[in-house]
Amino acid sequence: MDAALPDLRHRPHEDIQALLTGTLFVALGVVMFGHTGLLTGGTAGIAFLIHYATGWNFGLVFFCINLPFYGLAWKRMGRAFTLKTFAAVGLLAGISNLLPQWMALGSLHPVFAAVAGGLLMGTGMLILFRHRASLGGFNVLVLYLQERFGWRAGLVQMALDCCIVVLAFALTDWWHIALSVLGAVVMNQTLAINHRTGRYVAI
Repeated sequence: MDAALPDLRHRPHEDIQALLTGTLFVALGVVMFGHTGLLTGGTAGIAFLIHYATGWNFGLVFFCINLPFYGLAWKRMGRAFTLKTFAAVGLLAGISNLLPQWMALGSLHPVFAAVAGGLLMGTGMLILFRHRASLGGFNVLVLYLQERFGWRAGLVQMALDCCIVVLAFALTDWWHIALSVLGAVVMNQTLAINHRTGRYVAI
């Protein structure tokens, strides 16, 4: 009977396609946020704060901030997850730096950027999660908490993200903060609705 069951594991080429697609979606959202002065949560939010405060390269800062989290990923989530996460973080850092050279954003309304950017980032992370990868940092933590305790990844991520966005009051005005919170809610509700333990069976 077991032999008749379909093999639901993702193939290597499927994982590669997911890593490229997921990081591209997130990078598009990151560029939209950066173009309109918005922030997000997690290590990307921390990277945004440092970028806005110092002018340092977002991609490089994002890559470096995630380095301490790989130990937890390796210990708790396994080698394959860690390697795919490392690849996803590197891809996002590189793509987010290259996208401004590949496309130009003219007029972009901040409200649209918050909603569309949040949807793009949430969808991109959903693709990565379903292929046992993440964007490091808090993504590693919330996925571990979901697998260990059954806590909804999107809701935990939302709480952490809102804390990061609050710190932005030191750098920007309330309107951009409000839109950043809107973007975080849209992104994490996309995860909370679509990423639940047991709903998606492929590995």
